[in-house]
Amino acid sequence: MSCSHYEQRVEHVDLPKLAVNGVAIAADELARELQYHPAASQGEALHAACRALVVRQLLLQRASALAISAEAEQGEAAEEARIRTLIEREVEVPEADEASCRQWYAANPARLASPWRMRLRHVLLACAPDDLDGRAKAREQAEALLAELREHPERFAEKAMRFSACPSKDDGGELGWIEPGQTVPEFERRLLREAPGLLVHPLESRYGLHVVELLAREGGEPLDFAEAHPRIAAYLRAQVLQRAVSQYIAVLASEARIEGFAFAAADSPLVQ
Repeated sequence: MSCSHYEQRVEHVDLPKLAVNGVAIAADELARELQYHPAASQGEALHAACRALVVRQLLLQRASALAISAEAEQGEAAEEARIRTLIEREVEVPEADEASCRQWYAANPARLASPWRMRLRHVLLACAPDDLDGRAKAREQAEALLAELREHPERFAEKAMRFSACPSKDDGGELGWIEPGQTVPEFERRLLREAPGLLVHPLESRYGLHVVELLAREGGEPLDFAEAHPRIAAYLRAQVLQRAVSQYIAVLASEARIEGFAFAAADSPLVQ
């Protein structure tokens, strides 16, 4: 986020005076926190930033009351280490039993697959998401490219270098091997449903229309229960932990004197 954007956000938001049990949270700390909470409106961003700082202060005060000290792990700040240790000590989270894991496995077969990666090349016909006329023209161009490439697949690199708006055009449209999270979700979802080869229809993303050839795919096969069990258990434990921490913070908030911010019933405060 640029400094000018950050200053503009701070200038146009009235910052409340926050305090937890008489300990004030400085306005400049709240102003800095705002940049970590992008939202649809400034009011939503301010609410999220206030909640994060109040929750942090609640947890730190509780850690001080229990005389908790902790050694920070690599990349972890000292305060984060104290909060982590507090949660580990105060919040009990049972491990998921095998029956619960099997139930989740049976209900979510499509969400359990081996790690995948794909190698592909593409031609990007760039167009803004809200440019409907531009998208229609890009789709026509993409369909025409596909028709030509079905007849002359050897021309893919040539077409990428000529028409693509992606930097990969210099490599004939080659993106190399991609793994989960390396492209936008709508791109990944479509590719995971396709067989290797030239895609029959253009792939649409927030960046425009893509003519794609899926060169190879590895992984992505369904896992059996034995392979999936550790992953399911970790997921279920994280879900229980999230709810338990939310309840723990709600109790701390109900017993504290908080100024400048109020937890709503549906606020579900979580560690930020």
